[in-house]
Order: sequence, then structure tokens, then C-alpha cells
Amino acid sequence: MRCCNAPTDIRRGRSADSCHTCETSRVHWIEAHWYKRSAVSLLLWPLSILYRALVALRNLSFRIGLRSQYTSPVPVIVIGNVTVGGTGKTPLVLWTLQWLRANGWRPGAISRGYGAVVGAGPLAVNADSDPCEVGDEPVLLARRSECPVVVSTKRAAAARFIVDHYDCDVIVSDDGLQHLALGRCFEVVVIDGQRRFGNGFCIPAGPLREPLGRLQSIALRVCNGTPEAGEVPMRLVPELLTNVSTGKACSEGELLMLKTAHCEAVAGIGNPSAFFTSLRTLGFTITEHAFTDHHRYTTHDLERVGASRRPIIMTEKDAVKCQRFGYSDCWFLPVTAEPGPQYENALRRHPRLAEPPRPMAGPKAKR
Repeated sequence: MRCCNAPTDIRRGRSADSCHTCETSRVHWIEAHWYKRSAVSLLLWPLSILYRALVALRNLSFRIGLRSQYTSPVPVIVIGNVTVGGTGKTPLVLWTLQWLRANGWRPGAISRGYGAVVGAGPLAVNADSDPCEVGDEPVLLARRSECPVVVSTKRAAAARFIVDHYDCDVIVSDDGLQHLALGRCFEVVVIDGQRRFGNGFCIPAGPLREPLGRLQSIALRVCNGTPEAGEVPMRLVPELLTNVSTGKACSEGELLMLKTAHCEAVAGIGNPSAFFTSLRTLGFTITEHAFTDHHRYTTHDLERVGASRRPIIMTEKDAVKCQRFGYSDCWFLPVTAEPGPQYENALRRHPRLAEPPRPMAGPKAKR
């Protein structure tokens, strides 16, 4: 499973193509062993035990005060997962931000900004930010939520920045269950209803970021799919296909043409197969092109995918990074999270989220 070190410069198309194929194959090979008990996962199990021990030591260091934790003056909601890969948490973060705004709150969002070039300090994100600099998911959140979004390698620093520079009375963290340096009043874990927790092993033998016992301390478990006992159901509802270049939703005529054509489907997310399944369920005929999560697309990537001159359909997260290429027959499928009513009820019942405080006055009272 050796991956080449070839650059992704479009002038070296063959090398870039080879490197992408090698990297994608390596990731899929690893994940195949994460979701079953195989000889490979059992061989890696001792390293998984070591990883669990390190996690336990880290957690203990916070409990006994060896490591400090930032306590924000405003409530902090952390929405994350205990597994590596996509579970649908970012759509739930977006739903939560929109729900908070609709109920009189002034929320802000923070993120690690995977792949971001953050440097020494936090960065504010807006709808026009470069996803290569701040990350794809933060730009998506900024565009869809119209809330302040800040990225930092240290979530506590991002939370401080939100408090110091914006008139926000609640913070929502996209991911960060394992980042204990940031205090929080409400934790939500999002579970993939199909893949669940894989083989039950921690990294590197399995997909778990921390042992499943962590679920007992989390306020709410939300299942993207069919829930088990004690879990809140959630589904991702597809919206109208939208043109990547123009941002316009496709017309009925365009949708009919896309469904009668053969399309190239692109997904650089944690679980590409879920996206491909959704497209087929919606009636599209597709050829799959799976990339690694948070893949940095190049012109060559789309040239290779679009060599067939067929329409391209991708996820919204991928579209954030591919808009700059200006392909006219390239579309993305937005999705909206729909959690069960138990989710909203839990937010309303929390003592720090029962009702928003009064607006602040002064220089920070801006959005």
C-alpha cells in the first residue's frame, strides 16, 4: 500500500492522477479493515490498546487539573463524533445554528478547519474565504448559516476570538468532542446509522477516536439513519441540484436532462458511498469518483472526471472548493438535516439554553 509522493501540479497530470488513485485506494483499504474484524485489524489491536491508554491519560490530565480548560462566558455546544470519517455532523451544526437564530440567539460557529492554513492565530471565515486557507466545511457554514465562523487549530482560541470580537451569546463547535481544552455545556454525538462503530476497535485497528464508554457522558446521541435505543433519529434531506458556477438551482427541464443522462459523481467526503447511494435513489445514473475526505481539487481532477463530457454532480462540500474552476455543467446536491423532535426538546430543556440573554450594547454588537 505504498503511496507515491508525486506532486499534484496539473502540469504533471499523470503523476497527480497516480498519486490520487494510490491515496484513495490506501484509505479504502484501511477503512475496509476498520469495519470488520480481520487479520489486519487484529494485528493492529495492540496499538489500539496503547492508543486507548494515551486517551485515558489525556482525559485524566484534564480532570486533575494538569491541563487547563477554557470556560467560555457564553454556552458552548459541541457536535462531533467518536469515529473517524463523516457521520453528518456538519449538516446538524448548520441546523442548530439556524434553529438558534430563529429562537432569538446570536450564535457563532468554530471549527478546526481541516487543511486550513491558520498559522499563529484564529481566522474569521466569510462566504468568500478561500477554502484552501480556512477549510471547506467552515466556508460552507459561513455561506449557509450567515453566522460568524472562526477557525483555529485550538478550539479554545477560536472560542475566545468569537467572544472578544463578535456579539455572540452561544457558540457551536463543528466537531471537537475530543478537544477537552474547550469547556462545554452540551455535547452531541452523531452516529452513522449504517456503519455504526465499525469493528469496535480504536485507531489504528478500528475507526474509534475514543472508547465507546465515552458515549455514556454525552448528553445526546443522534443517529443519521435508523436509530437504536436511546438515540435521536436524523435524516439528511436532499434539496434541488445547484449549479456550482452560478449558484442557481436547476430547473425542471435541466433536472430531467440530468436524470436521462449518464453523470459523473464526485465525492471527497468521509463516506462517499452514502452520497452515491443517494444519487441513485434520486434516479440518477452515475459513474463513481471517490476522493479522500477534504481532498484539495486541482483543474486536472475535474479534467479527468469530465473527460467523458458528461455532467458532473458533487457534494456541497466539494463544490465549495471547485467553484473557482468555472465548469458550467457541474452541479452539487445540497442536503438539510432533519433531526427528530427530541433534539429540539433537549436544547430547550437545557438550563443555559432555555432562553437567549439580552443583546449586548457597545462596539462588539456587530455581526
